[in-house]
Amino acid sequence: MSRHRAARQKAEEPTRSSAGGGMGQRGVTRMAMGDRDDSTNGHSGDHDDAPDHGAMTDAARRAQQVKHHEQTLWVYWTIILLGAWMIAGAVTFGYQNGVVEVAGDRWLPWALATRQRLMFWSDIGSGLLLMLFGWLSLNPFRPKALWAACLVGVWMNFAPLLFWSPTAWGYVNNTLVGALVVALTVLVPGMPWMIMMMKHGPQVPKGWSYNPSSWPQRWIMIATGIAGWFVSRYLGAYQLGYIPHIWEPFFGEGSIRVLNSSVSHMWPISDGGLGAFTYTFEALMGFMGSPARWRTMPWMVLLFGILVIPLGLTHVLLIMSQPVLVGHWCTFCLLAAAIMLPMIPLEIDEVIAMCQFMVQAKREGKPFWRTFWRGGTTEGEGADQRSPELTDAPGKVAPAMFWGMSVPWTLALTTLLGIWLMVTPAL
Repeated sequence: MSRHRAARQKAEEPTRSSAGGGMGQRGVTRMAMGDRDDSTNGHSGDHDDAPDHGAMTDAARRAQQVKHHEQTLWVYWTIILLGAWMIAGAVTFGYQNGVVEVAGDRWLPWALATRQRLMFWSDIGSGLLLMLFGWLSLNPFRPKALWAACLVGVWMNFAPLLFWSPTAWGYVNNTLVGALVVALTVLVPGMPWMIMMMKHGPQVPKGWSYNPSSWPQRWIMIATGIAGWFVSRYLGAYQLGYIPHIWEPFFGEGSIRVLNSSVSHMWPISDGGLGAFTYTFEALMGFMGSPARWRTMPWMVLLFGILVIPLGLTHVLLIMSQPVLVGHWCTFCLLAAAIMLPMIPLEIDEVIAMCQFMVQAKREGKPFWRTFWRGGTTEGEGADQRSPELTDAPGKVAPAMFWGMSVPWTLALTTLLGIWLMVTPAL
């Protein structure tokens, strides 16, 4: 580490002079890429059009990478501790006590004893990998170790669904620790290696009057994602057998019939649990990246758009087909669809801005895949001076959440008519 500190000290002075506008405020833990530029009016404007912002040398970037890594060392030690937690939990509690049966006499690909062993060894393996990748991440120039730890966190969220975790503790422990691992690897310290890749540029796309990646625009997506996670986890908990009943305020036995229907049994895993898995990453991805992520992280915006738009439409269509395919309604299923539906138009504008940026980059002769994975810069409308801060008055923040989205009266009337036609057979 002495060599890294020496590199940082050597490049510290040019870094201060060349990063005057504050190039890197990233993720939840802000990367130290210089002081905030007053010209951004207090907005988290880590990208603007100042001509000297692209002058950072590789040595200065490496120095900032070392400095940022030193400020976030607690993150990597926490990953190691979480790995130890998973191993200790598997050994201490195991999967022999509190075993439950899945709802609806569903056929499972594994016997109970096999599921218990699979979950046990999944916990042990995940814990060992987290300790290994956390230890490797103590070096500031090993970004792949953080990405590998992130993938372990994704697996921990999926393993209880794939193996039909026989205990509620196993499901809760894996999903919560897995989400925490994802947050600690790519959200709290920012995307690995971002200091070495990011480029200065505008926050507002060219020809746009607002920034589709601003925090108010993303906050509503995060809030709806968390709400959808709670609802879907409740449905999944019933299907996995962790709770004996599900509350149905309107349709009698409708929820139980829907969740135990042949349509639901077609899925190899709990469809409610799969919804919770999807909502988990929709909420987490809402936190990821800077207010200019439509050009700095095209791959992430596309992945977020895939989770929300095509998968969201599929989810809504499946819910709408309940009275035809199953013959019953499910209140919490409808609530999950109602949460997902507004997320689709709210996310489209960011995907469009990203696509416009990629088209422009291609026209300028920039390498497509390099730009897609590492981002870039382009002409734009400069810093985002319009979007309010989340700490501003709610009367300012709330309208900014819905910029770019409108509901014509004809669409609203058609929607109400469609809802009436859907519920008429059940009335």
